[in-house]
Amino acid sequence: MMMDTYFAKMKETLEIIETTQRENILKAAQVIADSLVQGGMWQVLDTGHMLMHEGVGRTGGMMALRPILVTCEVNNPTRQRAIPGKETMYYTQVPGFAAFVLNRANLKAGDVLIVGSVSGYEVFPVDVALTAKSMGVTTIAFTSVAYSSTLNSRHPSGKKLYEVCDIVLDNCAKAGDTLVPCPELGIEVCPSSGIGASYLMWALQASVMEALLERGKTPSVYLSNHAPGASEHNRVAKERYETLGY
Repeated sequence: MMMDTYFAKMKETLEIIETTQRENILKAAQVIADSLVQGGMWQVLDTGHMLMHEGVGRTGGMMALRPILVTCEVNNPTRQRAIPGKETMYYTQVPGFAAFVLNRANLKAGDVLIVGSVSGYEVFPVDVALTAKSMGVTTIAFTSVAYSSTLNSRHPSGKKLYEVCDIVLDNCAKAGDTLVPCPELGIEVCPSSGIGASYLMWALQASVMEALLERGKTPSVYLSNHAPGASEHNRVAKERYETLGY
């Protein structure tokens, strides 16, 4: 059954993550903990489908991880018509847009920024990483090295995300990102990168919490609103986060 193939292949991917990414997860955790205790901020900007929602504001997650949310819309409610030679451009393809975004964000030297992009070859995520580094911010890529390696960079530097960040956390998705062959459709189905990124994120958060506790610092962590005492716990934790930054 296709379901069983998916289960088996996803488990294989998670095992690869465990065996190949451990060192970089621990390295990233130490860098983040160092930044937080020194007054830095830990932020995430993901152009993919997972980290901005799964990693932020969840029960058991750290209040210190904050998103940089980018909304770019052009509303032009006209009748439809064909425009010869016109190609639609997305914000991920606009040179210089990253500098505008990071200028608007609360980001400065000593901070840590996760930059998420599975493919890692578009202009925007590469530009975000390079711009952040020029500001003195440590960058952590969440990407697929195998997938990205098969693509031609659209950034003027010719670089992909995994080539420009200080630390790389690989979700270990293969080229194309899918796991299950479906001959009837002529393609493979069921991507792995979302669950892989989530797996990395929670392993990283656990490691950051541990690194802070080893320093004698108490990380501020969300408790589910459905749990007994959640309101008081979260109130105290939020006050601690606002005061200490972690």
